Amino acid sequence: MRHFSEVYALMRRKNKQQYALLAGCCFFSVLLITAYVCMMRAPTILNVLPEGGDSRKQIMMIFALAVLGCAVFTTYASGLFFRQKSRETGVFLALGASRSQVRRELYRELGVISLGSCAAGAALGGPLAWVLWQVFRLCVVDTEEMRLVFNPAAYVWSLAFSAFVIVMMFLLGSRSVKRTNIIDIVQESHTSEPIREVPRWYGPVGIGLLALGGFLGYMSSFFFIGILHWYPPEGLTGVFYIPALMGLYMILLHTVVNGWNGKKKLYKDLIATSQMRFQGRQTVRNMLVMTLLIAGAYFGSFYTPMLGTGSMIEYDTRPVDYVYNFRADQDIPLEEEVRALAEEYGVTVTDFAAVPMIRLAVDGDNHIEEEGPMGTTWRAEYEEVMSTELFLSASGYEALTGERVDLAPGELRGVVDVEGSKLGFAPDKSLVTNYLTGEQIPVTSLEPLRYDSLFGRYVMNDADFAALGAGLSEEWRETQVCFNVENCEETYDFAKALFNEIVDRSTMDVAQFSGWDPVIRDRYLAEEGVYFLDRENCAEYGFTVIDYAQRDSSAFRMSWQYMPAFRILDRTDFVKTMAVFLILFVFVAVVCFSAVFVIAYTRCMTIALTNRKVYDDLRHLGASNAYLRRSVRGQVKRVFLVPALAGTSLIYAFYVMIMYFNGSPAGITPSEAAGLLADLAVVAAVSALIYGVYRLTLARVCQALGLERSGRLPGGSALPE
Repeated sequence: MRHFSEVYALMRRKNKQQYALLAGCCFFSVLLITAYVCMMRAPTILNVLPEGGDSRKQIMMIFALAVLGCAVFTTYASGLFFRQKSRETGVFLALGASRSQVRRELYRELGVISLGSCAAGAALGGPLAWVLWQVFRLCVVDTEEMRLVFNPAAYVWSLAFSAFVIVMMFLLGSRSVKRTNIIDIVQESHTSEPIREVPRWYGPVGIGLLALGGFLGYMSSFFFIGILHWYPPEGLTGVFYIPALMGLYMILLHTVVNGWNGKKKLYKDLIATSQMRFQGRQTVRNMLVMTLLIAGAYFGSFYTPMLGTGSMIEYDTRPVDYVYNFRADQDIPLEEEVRALAEEYGVTVTDFAAVPMIRLAVDGDNHIEEEGPMGTTWRAEYEEVMSTELFLSASGYEALTGERVDLAPGELRGVVDVEGSKLGFAPDKSLVTNYLTGEQIPVTSLEPLRYDSLFGRYVMNDADFAALGAGLSEEWRETQVCFNVENCEETYDFAKALFNEIVDRSTMDVAQFSGWDPVIRDRYLAEEGVYFLDRENCAEYGFTVIDYAQRDSSAFRMSWQYMPAFRILDRTDFVKTMAVFLILFVFVAVVCFSAVFVIAYTRCMTIALTNRKVYDDLRHLGASNAYLRRSVRGQVKRVFLVPALAGTSLIYAFYVMIMYFNGSPAGITPSEAAGLLADLAVVAAVSALIYGVYRLTLARVCQALGLERSGRLPGGSALPE
């Protein structure tokens, strides 16, 4: 060999496993981030997830965790690569090679590895997302709305992450060559990263900080917005989760250094525990990243069973099979036509009730936002005419429900669901107004009624209903229809036909987003000259444009103001209606869990490579094969078990807290409790998968160390047990 480059190339071939590990880690990280961002920024997804909505915020939060996890993962892999390469670098320097020579060759290698792996990951991320989406379509549901369209601008995020990976690798490489002490460079690969002595109170204090941080982080938004009337800057509320992160780190430190069994198994697991301590910093960092990714993955995984279970229970507990309402100026089927259509499909209508409703203005507090030196604040200003609601007479409510309601003049009762939830609904009003004539009646709000199918309606005295309804035009009058059928589970075709009939006969005047309100519209037009929920403005402000041609889409069925509630239709088409949401969150969970498995596998294989000489020495000192396998199992088990337990318990407790504080007076409702039980089933399934990956990883680590049960010593004799 005549050139330094040839010697460097020979060393590269000798250490190809290290290069493959680094390239694989970079490739996988960029692949996952690209696939995630391609999905997250796809028009197919953005058309369903409303701007500023909770679902989009959840996706962004999990994306941030994924980016953090992959960034730490690639940084760790790069650091490990340079630690292993330090001996080689030190030898070259000791033999007279200049730093510029080493740096030039190293940069050439890093350029090929970083650019090649990142380019491959970015190029294959989009196809991976597309393939996974098609698999979900094939296995779950396939509709026109599910056609995945990518936005090329999403690759900006992928390029940004790739740039981080490349720059980080070059910075770490440059730092490794700049070191002045050759002996330190040579010995770096053998230098451990032990953790100092950790007091045993770290464990219980860490658990306390974890619980405190989760509570403070979740409640901080309510405190700032609800108590201080101040909208905090983006990300400020995340500061209150810092105690939770500190507590989690303390728990992991305590687990790695002390364990949770006191001194009972100190000597039994002496080798495994000591090795974990000597590599403690790396181990804890990896565990922390894995815990956060597991928490994010479960957060996405819980969405589907929680939504599905709650919806199915709601469908089953509805008191009426078929419910719909329509504006009086619309030609929508009533009893005669409904019975005729039912007869065509062999359906028997057992009872039918149609009663008038009127749209009246109600009072309330208007939230007025103001810009100031501290940012955006809001104040509540009472408005006698705040918005509109739909009102039933007491006799009309009785005709629909069979429940008699005695109301004196001036008395009012709102209608909530059976569980007593008031989310998005304020049943307490004090003034009701005919918006067209200006006539007003002061009212006293009594205890709300409970009837799922009429949630959000108000019931008033018949005389008040007649007085306030006088002078209202057809645009302010509506009809509420409720009826039941025999064998509801067998009436899907009839439900579909009636739904299509209602949509076909609805005019564009009622193609309105669910939150559209005529009083609020007039106020916006007077103050700002434009109403964001008018049909022509919806798209500009990030709201769904109601399109009758897309009646089977998620956007239409979840957003149309006059969407019927047919039990069998909603139940049967649930997956189709919610497909984008369900598949998106499943996809997110798959990405995060994949990252967890790769990080855990890489860390465990690193343990094998780092401790190979230690296990050889122990074998020559007489340690049995079974003892060495038990030692390896103790380390691999901690890498998998601790993050899995911490991440699972953390996110499940957080989810329970969300359900408890979600506004229901009963705390956790029966439907939410059923959803949490379904989430436990998800935990069981994922835990089984994690155990399978753990067993596979353990087998590969034992194989790398020559500790298979049928393993042989180098001379050919059997390994001692």
